[in-house]
Amino acid sequence: MSAPALPGRRDGSPDGRHDGSRLVYVMGASGSGKDTLLRLARARLQSQDRVLVAHRYITRPAGADEASVYLEPAEHARRAALGCFALHWASHGLAYGIGVEIDAWMDAGITVLVNGSRAYLPQACARYPGLCAVTVRVDPHVLRDRLVHRGRESAGDIAARVARAQAVFDIPQECEMATVDNNGDAGDAAAELLAIARRRCHDSLTTAVGARAPSGRAR
Repeated sequence: MSAPALPGRRDGSPDGRHDGSRLVYVMGASGSGKDTLLRLARARLQSQDRVLVAHRYITRPAGADEASVYLEPAEHARRAALGCFALHWASHGLAYGIGVEIDAWMDAGITVLVNGSRAYLPQACARYPGLCAVTVRVDPHVLRDRLVHRGRESAGDIAARVARAQAVFDIPQECEMATVDNNGDAGDAAAELLAIARRRCHDSLTTAVGARAPSGRAR
């Protein structure tokens, strides 16, 4: 008799890789407020919530809102070569990575929120086809104001980022998508994001319990 599939893994996968059914991939333009929403969502977690927010490994010092670990570019590249990242990409001259620890978390029945990249979504879906991609949406004028306020980019960079925010990115056909509007109160948007994670956690648990339930047939 074969063992039942673990929650969050793909049935019959030869390498035992997770299908991403417990992965919430948060994406949006730089300045859309992803880090703020993830921080607020983490603060709202209760002891019974089987939800974690993964930190990113980035080749620049982390901001106050970010759940990030700074790595020198050479060290980031070395870890990528060693297979330490479940997901990794480059954007705006920086390297980003999500550690392979998220596989262990999902294996333990935990739903994981990650701060991802819109351009990297096809690769993320190829590794985790069951993920839920959540777009954090903001209007262009709101995005421009936030970028100016944080003071990290030049005027030219801000204009380029606002323009890029309107670009169309490839979305895999079978990818589950959701949208969180972050034009208003960030607390409300964070609550909506956390609700998505909690639903994924509940749905995955229900599926896993159903898979283990006896069929009722005599053998």
